[in-house]
Amino acid sequence: MSFTRLSLAAALASALGFGAQTAAAEELSVATFLPPQHHTNTGMFTWFAEEIERRSNGSLTMKLYPAGQLGAGPVQQYKRAVEGVADITFGVSGYTPKLFPKTMLAILPGKAETADQSTRAIWSVFDEHLADEYEDVKVLAVGTVAGNLLASTRDVSTMEGLKGAKLVPFAAMTTPIVEALGAVPVQMPVTEMYTGLSTGTIDATTASYNNITMPWNFWDVSSHIVENVPTTFAVTYAVMNMERYMSLSDEHRAIIDEVSGLPMSIELARSFDGADERSKELIANTTDKNFQWVVVSDEERAKMDAAVSEGLEVIFSDYESRGISDVRAIYDALNK
Repeated sequence: MSFTRLSLAAALASALGFGAQTAAAEELSVATFLPPQHHTNTGMFTWFAEEIERRSNGSLTMKLYPAGQLGAGPVQQYKRAVEGVADITFGVSGYTPKLFPKTMLAILPGKAETADQSTRAIWSVFDEHLADEYEDVKVLAVGTVAGNLLASTRDVSTMEGLKGAKLVPFAAMTTPIVEALGAVPVQMPVTEMYTGLSTGTIDATTASYNNITMPWNFWDVSSHIVENVPTTFAVTYAVMNMERYMSLSDEHRAIIDEVSGLPMSIELARSFDGADERSKELIANTTDKNFQWVVVSDEERAKMDAAVSEGLEVIFSDYESRGISDVRAIYDALNK
């Protein structure tokens, strides 16, 4: 009798899916070099965790490993995803530009002014022009940070002021643009820019509003914050190990497919734009500023835009010399 009751209970549990759910439970590891409180973690990855858990009734979850716990530094993040060091990684395309030459075109100044606008532009051309750069992984998100300010220790709101200024761009590929503006490009990770400004190693750096306030605090070491400059972008990504993705059940893969791509990328962009909006409010409400806020005049902005056009031509020619003949078509598609 006991055996019969046990067998019936097991059969019932199987029919209700309890046994299958337990066996199929999956936890995805997520590696990022950013600290736990960074808005990509509290924004995009929190959204992702909530979505996959809700849609799977708790059978698909994620665990975040921030601050380089699964490998120090941002440069190897894509490789860590390909090799399965983590199931999912977050990285910056500009640290490995040779892997993403076409994606990097989204960095360049164009029509977009915000992370949301630039991210939507990327996904409007992704399948046709960019997807082949990510064949080794499952793409979850590709989105941008807007660099629409210059934080500096001198007035760089004019072409004359930019002349000879040691300027950190968002990416090395924009070197021809920086040089056309009359400045001297200096490559430096964001973690070193505060010190660079304070010691005079650099005169200016491309920045977002979020860089000005906490946690980066560029306003502590800048005499000028310059607005209305040509906007450049940093392209970021969240990608998943392909073997891990394929090992999931059909149900779990379907959930990943539903949330990845444009939906998750918009959450990524929202995390950056949201951080900028919070910093704008903080800047506006701060009365004891020790820097001067300068808005570039229309006349000087026109000169800057002309210099940008010169720099773009150099960049396009370089791409064409490397066999990427459709570079202008991709750029134009990103800036419709």
